[in-house]
Amino acid sequence: MGVRRDLKRARQRTDLAARGSVEIVRDATGAVREVRAAPLAPPLTDGSLADLPFTHAAETPDAVLLRRRTEGAWRPVTAAAFAAEATAVAKGLIAAGLEPGGRVAVMSRTRYEWTVLDFAIWAAGGQSVPVYPTSSAEQVEWIVRDSGARYVVTETAENTATVTTGTAHHPQPPHLWELDADALAHLTALGRDLADDEVAKRRAAVTPDTIATLCYTSGTTGQPKGCVLTHANLHAEAANTVELLHPVFQAVTGQTASILLFLPLAHILGRTLQLACLMGRIEIGHFPSVKPDELRPALKEFRPTVLVGVPYLFEKIHDTGRATAEKIGRGASFDRAERVAVRFGEAYLRKFLGTGKGPGPGLYAAWALYDLLVYRRIRKELGGRLRYAMSGGSPLDRNLNLFFHAAGIVVYEGYGLTETSAAATIVPPLGPRPGTVGLPIPGVSVRIADDGEVLIKGGVVFGSYWNNPAATGAVLADDWFASGDLGSLDEDGYLTITGRKKDIIITSGGKNVSPAVLEDRLRSRSPVGQCVVVGDNRPFVAALITLDPEAVAHWLAVRKLPADTPLSELVRDERLRAEVQKAVDYANEAVSRAESIRAFALVEGEFTEENGLLTPSLKMKRHAVTAAYAEQIEALYRK
Repeated sequence: MGVRRDLKRARQRTDLAARGSVEIVRDATGAVREVRAAPLAPPLTDGSLADLPFTHAAETPDAVLLRRRTEGAWRPVTAAAFAAEATAVAKGLIAAGLEPGGRVAVMSRTRYEWTVLDFAIWAAGGQSVPVYPTSSAEQVEWIVRDSGARYVVTETAENTATVTTGTAHHPQPPHLWELDADALAHLTALGRDLADDEVAKRRAAVTPDTIATLCYTSGTTGQPKGCVLTHANLHAEAANTVELLHPVFQAVTGQTASILLFLPLAHILGRTLQLACLMGRIEIGHFPSVKPDELRPALKEFRPTVLVGVPYLFEKIHDTGRATAEKIGRGASFDRAERVAVRFGEAYLRKFLGTGKGPGPGLYAAWALYDLLVYRRIRKELGGRLRYAMSGGSPLDRNLNLFFHAAGIVVYEGYGLTETSAAATIVPPLGPRPGTVGLPIPGVSVRIADDGEVLIKGGVVFGSYWNNPAATGAVLADDWFASGDLGSLDEDGYLTITGRKKDIIITSGGKNVSPAVLEDRLRSRSPVGQCVVVGDNRPFVAALITLDPEAVAHWLAVRKLPADTPLSELVRDERLRAEVQKAVDYANEAVSRAESIRAFALVEGEFTEENGLLTPSLKMKRHAVTAAYAEQIEALYRK
């Protein structure tokens, strides 16, 4: 319960609590239509983010900014050492011919070298173009050609082959370096004879309005678009976020903050999170995988105090905890612990927010028991020092949020897009409200349009799509960005996302259904892997559901069934279908009967990036999924 006691003490400090204050604008009916947050950090008026490592090196050269895993240990990287490495690589890029304003694509998983390259490109006056390491040759071809990147740094030989294949027919294929083949060492050697002053001159010419990066959208509905983000955009995001969160976390915990960064640096959230940490001098470690089984040992080793992930990670941590409990014959105990956690979290939040009495003696006693049996194991899985976590990318199931809250880990949700430099809203640190994505970050305004679309305004909003004025004009008007998401604002200005505007299902009976609510709740329950809700122009809502392989393996082991049981048999097994029906029932609790899932089909296979059904950021390509499973969808409505 340490987090809750700390939050209560911090809440009493009005200077900290006031950091998340907002202005609320109502319409003629009294409904909240707009919410505005004043900036906490001054805007960037000169210089650029390229100056950040050099400022740290001048002010605190021995301060540890990052930790790099080498030779089996996490070794410190000081501000002076990091600035020197960025300078050396920047000189190599300049020697290779990179001109001011030139673009360098980086195709790599999250690792220390990515960070060095980012700042080296900026220090050399260039612009970075992140590319997901899982991208196909066709995707790479488009991004390199559209962005005009003349230089590409890859991570592996496989990435290099993909780039070579994709750009083979370009009039001028890009210069290539490979991290696994000592790319940084080669660049350092290339620039060895260049004076450091050349980098200083290049860096001095970069301004807040200079393009920092062309960050391509994930392409859920078509060809990825390059979002033009300036140094001022990224600074507004990172500086205001760290000013909002870091002083509170520091005051509450008294810990030296550290974060293990595993989100893809090709994704804007990973990039701006890294910038915020460097601004706040929060120690960063890098890990190349978001797969929970690979990530858990690294979390135990690095022991971060803050974690930023996507709902899938929190879902898998929960499911692994339950599977472990079931293996030792304590599955029912875990289920009781989960029910207690939700009740306890609800009651405690009501007390914290001043809307209720809080947990009674009996609930406190139940919590204490399950803290010994279950919750502390969850904390241990995450390294033992974790007090706060942030979740983004899609909504986190409210009950799952409350489960972690009872386990001593407060999960704050946020919402944003590539076009808003990552987070546009976040739950303020002293105002938890599970089920919402929070208030605008400082310097941002959020408005709900007449049709329910979420509009966003502020220094974080991008300026244009690269080479695409038509697409830009379709989403930007009077400095407001039309997000394409549907949402609502509550009485205190907290935003709730209810779905995608283009994804709304209209049944043949005229009922409008947002599939996101159902899908998010379905995915939060084992043994569901992925799912898609259907029903447009149909008499009722239905769902296609894939099975999570780990959950299936566990289900078979517990029931002493052959591990190699074919999936074609499992999707027809009534016992397994009954488990999935429980997940469907849980999802249906959130909607009216007219919006509820009346039928579902278990389908073989998975929705993956490799088969073209997920984007690199793990978002579902809805049209691709419905096309791939058209026959199964038709069968649902023939019954």
